[in-house]
Parts: sequence; structure tokens; C-alpha cells
Amino acid sequence: MNLDNTFLRWLLFPLSLLFGLVVAIKNILYKRGVLTGVRFNIPIISVGNLTVGGAGKTPQVEYLVRLLRDYLRTAVMSRGFGRSTIGFLLVRPEHQSDEAGDESLLFARKYRNVTVAVSESRSLGIPLLLQHRPELQVIFLDDAYQHRSVSPHLNILLTEYDHPFYTDWLMPSGSLREWRSGYHRADIIIVTKCLLTLSEDMRLTILKRLRPLPHQTVYFSAYRYHHPYSMYTPGARIELSEKYSVLLVCGIAKPDYLFEYVYGRCGHVDLMQFGDHHIYQNEDLDIITSRFHYLPGDYKMILTTEKDAVRLESFGPLITSRNLPIYLLPLEVVFLFQEGVRFDNHIRRFLLEFKV
Repeated sequence: MNLDNTFLRWLLFPLSLLFGLVVAIKNILYKRGVLTGVRFNIPIISVGNLTVGGAGKTPQVEYLVRLLRDYLRTAVMSRGFGRSTIGFLLVRPEHQSDEAGDESLLFARKYRNVTVAVSESRSLGIPLLLQHRPELQVIFLDDAYQHRSVSPHLNILLTEYDHPFYTDWLMPSGSLREWRSGYHRADIIIVTKCLLTLSEDMRLTILKRLRPLPHQTVYFSAYRYHHPYSMYTPGARIELSEKYSVLLVCGIAKPDYLFEYVYGRCGHVDLMQFGDHHIYQNEDLDIITSRFHYLPGDYKMILTTEKDAVRLESFGPLITSRNLPIYLLPLEVVFLFQEGVRFDNHIRRFLLEFKV
């Protein structure tokens, strides 16, 4: 950390203490039973983090959906960040990203046999969801760790390998949404975005600093990227190589992991980074077009994430008319140290032993 960042953190520290006081009071009220979360008679699995954005919640929820969707009637609920609608909404594939939120719409389109809903209030949204889909057998809550009005039956906490919560500060000095001790509520802790080659020594070092409680199980995961596919012809896939010049366009939190992957495989990479959940405008497409044409070489492409593609799709006619070769880079979560089966069995065992 440079000196300017250190000075700024100390400058903002009084505000962090004030924010922390408010959060601490709320958590104490829940701990003492003054406030209580609603408990439902269907398994509720929450996936969240202690920090603002970037820990990989959506890919982890997608992992869980793929694990269970063929066996259980599954639903995913989030608040639908960035949407223009309010209240409860059952997300359909024909919705637009500004109506449902990019992540929710991505789920609805990729997994047609999974129910997807958005609601600012999970405690109000879940009863409405069950009213529309009484056959549901499990509900995943995306980014609900701090939304304690619902008491989940299984709490999964994510923390980034490069930005673990135990090195962070409370907002606004840092990116923590609550005190570090909030990790005590987790049943499972997953250290995300690790190196695929993470050593056993580093795993033990992180475990020592995490200090998991007796009831907590810790896993380590990484991303495995697959061959990019064309935005408009999904069957057309390519393999990244040094012959390609790439304009990497992304509106996601903390794209370093993604950039390093692409940079290590392509001859030239130009990063065009936007804020998380960025709503693309016509002027953005103009800049993207200009920067694409300035890429060197004969083999050029625009590469983006599946989440960004949901927000770019409204510019389909413009993209087509400009012959912009936009490819999407799919990813999946993989567990390290051969613990994928152990994690899967952990989730299955929880569901098999579930009692109201």
C-alpha cells in the first residue's frame, strides 16, 4: 500500500468507526434476540462476503445451481442490483438487464429449469417466491450475508485470496461492510480466486490467519476459464493464443484475475474497464469501436464477460452493423486440493439432514 492510500485511510478512519458502531449495534441486537431473522421451512443457503463486491458470489452460486438443479427444484434470489424496477419480480429470459439486473438475467437465461427472482427485501420476497413456486426445494440467496432479516440454514462466506477480509478495513477506509468478526456467522468459508497452483504451505498460512471456528469448514477455489464463444453464434468458439490482439471490456469489480488470465495468453491486451454493473451507453460503444480498430495485427477481437454481455445486448443492431467481433469468456469455479467432491458432499449432506 502506498503512503497516499495509508494517509487517506487514516483520514477516513473516524467515519469507519461511526459506520462500524452502527453495524455493531445492529449485530448485537440480532445476537441478543432483540431483532430476529425469519426462518423458513425450506432450505435457505446464503452466499455472501464481508466486503463490497468482487469476491465471486455469482460464479459460486452458479456452481451450486449446477450441482443441484437436476435433482432439486431450485431457485436463486438476489436484490437485482442496478435494475430500474422495484419490489418482487420473477425473472424471465425475455426481460432486459435494466428490469431484472444483469446477474439475475444471466441465471434466468442459462438455467431455464431454475426459478430466478429479485427483491430488495428477502424476508418479503421469499414468501412471494414460494407463493408462485410452492414446489421449490432449495433457495440460494445471492449476496445476503449482511441481510439478516432472513436467517439462512447454511451461511457460505467468500473471501478473496488477494484481498482477504482479515487485511481489510471498514468502509469508507476500506471495503468491509462490517467488522471482521462477522465471519463468525459463517458455516463455510471459501477462499476464492486462488492460483490454480496454490501451494500447501500457502494454504496453511491462510488458514492460520483465518482462524476458523470449530463449526466452520474452509475451502479454497479458483476460476477455470473455457474457450471464448461468439456473442451471437455461441457455437463458434476460439482458443486464445499469442496471435490475437484483444480489447478486454469489463464492468465487473476487481478484474485483475481476469486480466492476468487473458494477458498471459494473448499477444496484445488493451483493458477497457468500467465500474461494476456498468450500464453501457452509446458513447461507450463508440469508444469500444475506436479502440478495437486501433488494435494491432490481423487477428483482433473484443472479449468480455457473460455478465457484461447481458448489458451489451441492447446494442445488438449497432454491434452487428459495425461488425464488432465480441466474444464471451465463460468460467467455472473449481475447488483446489482435490476438495471438490468434499464440498459437493458437504452441501448434499446438509440437504439430506435438513430439518425444519
